[in-house]
Amino acid sequence: MITTEQLKETEERKLALRRYLDIDAKLIQVEEEELRTHVPDFWDDRKKAEAQMKKVKDLKFWIESYDEVEKSVDELKIAFDFVKEEVITESELDEIYARTITLIENLELRNMLRREEDKLGAVLKINSGAGGTESQDWASMLMRMYLRWCESHGYKASISNLLEGDEAGIKSVTIQIEGDYVYGYLKSENGVHRLVRVSPFNAQGKRMTSFASAFVTPLVDDTIEVEISQACISWDTFRSGGAGGQNVNKVESGVRLRYQYKDPYTGEEEEILIENTETRDQPKNKENALRQLRSILYDKELKHRMAEQEKIEAGKKKIEWGSQIRSYVFDDRRVKDHRTNYQTSDVQGVMDGNIDAFIKAYLMEFGGENV
Repeated sequence: MITTEQLKETEERKLALRRYLDIDAKLIQVEEEELRTHVPDFWDDRKKAEAQMKKVKDLKFWIESYDEVEKSVDELKIAFDFVKEEVITESELDEIYARTITLIENLELRNMLRREEDKLGAVLKINSGAGGTESQDWASMLMRMYLRWCESHGYKASISNLLEGDEAGIKSVTIQIEGDYVYGYLKSENGVHRLVRVSPFNAQGKRMTSFASAFVTPLVDDTIEVEISQACISWDTFRSGGAGGQNVNKVESGVRLRYQYKDPYTGEEEEILIENTETRDQPKNKENALRQLRSILYDKELKHRMAEQEKIEAGKKKIEWGSQIRSYVFDDRRVKDHRTNYQTSDVQGVMDGNIDAFIKAYLMEFGGENV
């Protein structure tokens, strides 16, 4: 049975959320924003109207989510008294408490995702490390893990480019993931993922270590302004390889975008190369490639902002992009995140896409920092 102190703590966390989320101000703001949707010519500019409706929807999300927390805390307080009167059992009270804590933690976690880019979708690229077939197989396992995670959360995931391994697995894959706050959650996955297992590709059954990297960038939408110089773009077309029928083999539907990028802050130049074979429609592939280019350019600007912020807040703990972040040790039944020290023995669950606990541990520890 929960204690009086635990009950008091839930009330304090509820009140803290009301302050953090500035619910009173949001209640006033949502009324003002809804009034703007009632003007006669509101839908004349559909793009602007949809953006306004999304603003209202976002405000209502915070208000309704807080209301749900408040109602659950009130229910918990009543249930606490009912146990004393033997109206409900202690186990029923504990169930209400667990449900209340889950609601509070979920809202606290979402509050960590308050940066402009957090609410966007994401482009996830997975590359196999050195080690040939072993690492390529590991990269394909990570791909499956993230696709299962997307599926369980109702996110739309589409593979825009896939390079298969020589014997098994994949060398690289680029996945475009659409949905609210995908980037905010998946930014925790940036870095090198290490696998330790008895290799199925080794006749002696030796324990092998493999590496694969995950790179996550925000998937920009129409609300994000990104400047692209058309003079810096060149295109190649090619026939898509792999399965897909005769049309894929005969028509040059695959596109390769080359962008000559010059860093506005350092003056350094580089060529950004993007390949897209997602559909059999070349114009659509070009459109998807351009969207990925916008995401890459936006990500570069974000990293510059992060670097500048780190100079100001040099004393804060840093998480280096590209560092080894997590180990998956199959025979010891252990998956451990080296940044938060969170670990689980449910290896199969993790590989089936159950990575929310890792994401949550990361955001609760580093969500308020410049990561």
